[in-house]
Amino acid sequence: MGLPGPTRTCYGVVHLAPLPGTPFYEPNSLRHTLARAVESARALDRGGAHGCLLQTADRVYGVEDDCDPARLAAVAVITEAVRAATDPAFQIGVQIMRNATRASLAAAKVCGGSFVRVGAIVGETLSWQGTVRPDPAAVMAYRRAIDAWDVKVIADVASMHFSWPNGDKQPGEVARSAMNAGADAVCLGDPDESRTLELISQVRRAAPAAPIYLAGHTDHDNAARLVGAADGVFVGGCVTVGGWAGDVSEQKVRSYMEILNSLPPRETA
Repeated sequence: MGLPGPTRTCYGVVHLAPLPGTPFYEPNSLRHTLARAVESARALDRGGAHGCLLQTADRVYGVEDDCDPARLAAVAVITEAVRAATDPAFQIGVQIMRNATRASLAAAKVCGGSFVRVGAIVGETLSWQGTVRPDPAAVMAYRRAIDAWDVKVIADVASMHFSWPNGDKQPGEVARSAMNAGADAVCLGDPDESRTLELISQVRRAAPAAPIYLAGHTDHDNAARLVGAADGVFVGGCVTVGGWAGDVSEQKVRSYMEILNSLPPRETA
């Protein structure tokens, strides 16, 4: 995976319905989930996006860095199918929620993925499933064990997936710690546009070498302002029909990419 340069990278989020090994899996639904993921990825590819993130949406999650074997097998099968159905240059990411980082790395490494997105790589964060406490040393040891240095790690540092308890550490500090722990880029975002721009500014000051991806909250109206200040973006609802869980619209992807491709090159240090 090539991390972003002067141009902005766009990854569409492909949500996977509950998978085998999870409480809300619908029997015999895996084939439909796989077919829908493949078609979503194809629409993103045809529309000009740089890649997709295969993100599980199993309704309830454990908070440990652990994954049921059947669930991991399903993610691997879907990742392999998406890889076979898209252009070789189309990048595929894996995120097995809530924070099954090692399993995500394994699926990406074995099945032709380019990156993983990690909800928490340092510190801890509170979710409605419980407190997520990552172990960056274990993650990086596993990354070394399977030789997954070519699978890049994008870590959330201020988003719906991660916030430092009680605000004791600023997002810039978290980003610096995440990069020091082995992340290759960071991810952030807030529903408030001005807050997102402030988060970007904080991270630029504290961790100037960190590529910044936006964790959603963009659309065709604000993309030029927000993505213009960042290095890349994860998009969901703004390129689908019927909300974040809807079908990806190739035309919406294409028009969104026209906005990104019209942005002037971002100045790099």
